[in-house]
Amino acid sequence: MKLTINNQPLELDVEPDMPLLWAIRDHAGLTGTKFGCGMAQCGACTVHVDGQPVRSCITPVASVEGKQVTTIEGATEASTITQALQEAWVHYNVPQCGYCQSGQLMSATALLSSNPAPSDTDIDSFMAGNICRCATYQRIRAAIKRAATQLA
Repeated sequence: MKLTINNQPLELDVEPDMPLLWAIRDHAGLTGTKFGCGMAQCGACTVHVDGQPVRSCITPVASVEGKQVTTIEGATEASTITQALQEAWVHYNVPQCGYCQSGQLMSATALLSSNPAPSDTDIDSFMAGNICRCATYQRIRAAIKRAATQLA
């Protein structure tokens, strides 16, 4: 399969129906994207495909051939939105166990890309598919609002 991950063209010897998550982690060696539930319900595996957030645990590799896949590693390097969010995450001490954070950041990046000034309701609605076992939802919301303000 020919993929473009974080602006890098890759040719991976994988089955077309392999979940994108495993191609990213096991074959491209990018381990920032996490496996959570395997059913697209927790958001830990969120990546961007052509700028849109997708759950990589249920996305077949064949469906992203010819598209731009961005992982947390790529967003950290290239996205000023992700960088602002990461600074806000540190400011509000968002991560506790940290497991869900790459998915949270990828979803928050997508939110601020489409809505640069989200309300609390917008944030809660958009981020509802991302589960945080440590329940830092109020800090996540505050960090998103802080990043939005800094980016404005």
